Amino acid sequence: MSVRAIRPDYDFEPRDLQKHYGDNILIYVGWDHHTLYCAAHAMLVSPQQTFQEFLDQQMQAGFHQHPDFERINWEEVQFTLNKQAIQPRAEQTLAELGFDQKSLLRFVTPGLKGYQGAHV
Repeated sequence: MSVRAIRPDYDFEPRDLQKHYGDNILIYVGWDHHTLYCAAHAMLVSPQQTFQEFLDQQMQAGFHQHPDFERINWEEVQFTLNKQAIQPRAEQTLAELGFDQKSLLRFVTPGLKGYQGAHV
């Protein structure tokens, strides 16, 4: 995100550059129609981990508090990565799927409408 400073000498290196995360990357994950989470979650991932590992580790840790999470049918979930629809296979790595620094993954869970059907 660009910043317009009031001083011409306001110059710094952003702290969220990939080089600050070693072999990992910073990504954002948002669960559409589930506004209990008001914004996408920031997650640190290895681009070499498989999509199944990502679901089992980061997704589980980030979203398991929601009552709908245990009812997700992962075969029906619709994923969008950086505004492009994807159909990930469990064995694909995140790098193979196109994840890179500060990617945005969004997912929709058909049939699940949030807490008490209120999109929360």
